[in-house]
Order: sequence, then C-alpha cells, then structure tokens
Amino acid sequence: MTSLKIKLVRKFVSFVLPDVRKLVPLETPVIEPSSSSFDGRTVPEIVAVYGRPGIRILEMLIVIPYLIKTAYYARKSIKSICKNPKNPKRVADEEFFRELEAYAKELGVSAIGYTEVPVEYIFKNRALLFKNAIVLLMDMRKERIEKAPSLVGGMEVWRTYAELSRVVYKLSEFMRKRGYAAQPDPPIGGSTNFPLLAQKAGLGYIGKHSLLISERNGPSQRIAAIYTSIENLPHTDDRVDLYSWIPEFCEVCNRCVSACPANAIYLKPKILEDGRKQYIDYTKCAVVFSKTLGCGICIKECTFFKGEFFRIKKAYERISSRKTQQSSK
Repeated sequence: MTSLKIKLVRKFVSFVLPDVRKLVPLETPVIEPSSSSFDGRTVPEIVAVYGRPGIRILEMLIVIPYLIKTAYYARKSIKSICKNPKNPKRVADEEFFRELEAYAKELGVSAIGYTEVPVEYIFKNRALLFKNAIVLLMDMRKERIEKAPSLVGGMEVWRTYAELSRVVYKLSEFMRKRGYAAQPDPPIGGSTNFPLLAQKAGLGYIGKHSLLISERNGPSQRIAAIYTSIENLPHTDDRVDLYSWIPEFCEVCNRCVSACPANAIYLKPKILEDGRKQYIDYTKCAVVFSKTLGCGICIKECTFFKGEFFRIKKAYERISSRKTQQSSK
C-alpha cells in the first residue's frame, strides 16, 4: 500500500474517531498515556492498511449498512462529549446503577464491569477525560459465529460493532441527563486496550488469541467503554481471580493456534523490549479478517466457545490436582 493511501486511511479514521483533546477547550485537564503505552490501532485502520479484501462486491454490499452504522455512531459518540455538563456530579447512588444496568441490558449489553483505568492501558495517540470506566460486553450470536468464516459470521461481527457503537452513545446520553459526564469509547478501536480493561474490571480473562474470555460466552463478544466523572463505581474487579487459571489452560489447549488460517497466533509469545508478551501478529490476522469480512475462526474453535465455562474450569482443576498429587509422590 502506498504511503499516500495509508495517509488517506488514517485521515478517514481520525475523522470517524476524533481525538478528544481537539474537542475540548485547551485548558481542559486530560489523562495522558504512560511512556510504556502501546500505539493505538483501530480495526478499520488495521484492515485497510494490512488487509487484502480482494473482489467481494456482493458481500461488501450486504455488510456496508453495518459499517456505516458503526462509523456514524462511533463519531457521534466521541463528539458527544461536548454535551457533558460543566459541573458534573461525581457520586451516584445504587438506584442510578440499577437503572443504568437495566437500560444497558435493554439495549443488548450482556455484561457490565467497573474499574479505574491504568495510564499504561491508554494508547499513545489518545487521552482520557476521566480515570474511571464502565466496561461493556455485547455477545455475538453463537449460531452465526459457528458458521465462520462466512458471510453470516462476518455480518454478525459487524452487526455487533454497529450495535455496541450505538449503545455507548445511548448510555452516555442517559448519564448526562442525570448530571454525570461521559466519554464514550466505541468498540472499533478505542482510546484504551479494551481486553486488558475488561479483564481488570472482572469480566473475564485474556486468552492466547488475545481475546477476552468470559464465563457467559467464551471469546464471542465485543467490548466498549464509557469513561465517567462518577468516582464511586461499584467493585467488580474482585472477580479477577475467578478467571486467573485461564492462561495456564491456554498453554495446554492451543486450539486457536492450530486453527488460525493466517498463522497469526504464536505458540510461544514474543517478548517485547519492555518485557510484555505479544501473542498475535495483527498484520497477518488482518489479511484473513479482510478476506472473510470478519473471520472469527479463533472464536469458533476456542474451547470456551464450544463448552460451558464452569465445566471446563472443574475439569481443568481436577486434572491439575492429579498432576500435583503425582508430582508430590
């Protein structure tokens, strides 16, 4: 891809997902990323720069309405920060959270978590207005993802992106009407590392395929967030231990590694200069993702997608216990 085309793609992405620092007055305090933060890469940018969609005109025509809806609500969500109250409320009562969660579920959200955002989770080219986050999951329909890679599976991937983009806008409007400030972050490529944020919020744990694994739907969901002025968020991060065994399981399983048609998932992680681990090559992933309009094979083949979470956990604990007993003899 030519450098001109890359510039045009990134210009379009910055139009759809504008930097919040350019939308607020200069004196507005923002939370900057740390020196160790990753560069942010949005889904559209990765697919456009590294993907190879080929000629799939009919399929694209079917998916385009979802793409347009995703882009429309993503931009509308981010620009809506201009509607935040000048002196937002910072404390919410239990009734507010009950109403918020009920409305979120009505809109199609499958799980909600709350956490404070570590600055190293903020991407280098982004910034936050608030340190606290409401993290949202939306399930992808299992019967459609089971058909991946296919047009049906790709449509479900983009349907979820579109619907969740709409949800973060609607929920942010809900919060503002009650006096709270909100910075919605749509699912196609946010200001923070969504899987890490959702993991910290107690919604699941990151698997070897770099996707969040939840107890409800395995890796078959999309993630978005709303950063907020509310300081007394409920505690959901104490659930992290429920999932902490997943990385050990993934080291034994490796179904996603062998199933990935792009060979994009490493059997052993690459160790980056700062010591962090990288399990996936997103440039390879983008090739198949673009050709299939969403791929989804690593989701479809994941043990946690095929089986029930607590049964898998119980079986793994039983096997681990036997190994421990044998090694102690």
